[in-house]
Amino acid sequence: MSHQIFSILAQGSAAAGQGSMLNMLVPMICIFAIFYFLAIRPQSQRQKQLDALIKSVKTGDKIITSSGIHGMVSNVKETTIIVKIADNVKIELEKSSVASVAKRDEALPASTS
Repeated sequence: MSHQIFSILAQGSAAAGQGSMLNMLVPMICIFAIFYFLAIRPQSQRQKQLDALIKSVKTGDKIITSSGIHGMVSNVKETTIIVKIADNVKIELEKSSVASVAKRDEALPASTS
């Protein structure tokens, strides 16, 4: 008789252990979901926008680098760009150093020749 009581108590405590595990797991999943939507997802979207911006840089664009240098793109290479920062002063930078495009020159009107 006592053996049956102990087996019933053991089964009850095992079931309670699984319930408490589920009670701990649900809040952790909710916290991870909130963290994902507030921190991870917005950062990945900003990174995608920056990558698209870097790929679209072309000659004549006015840019600002991550170090704060303002200049105009004079040549675009595969992984680097040449930026004119003053008269007769050009520097070569990695494309990844572009932080933003300050102003894009409008398309020049076709010449009438």
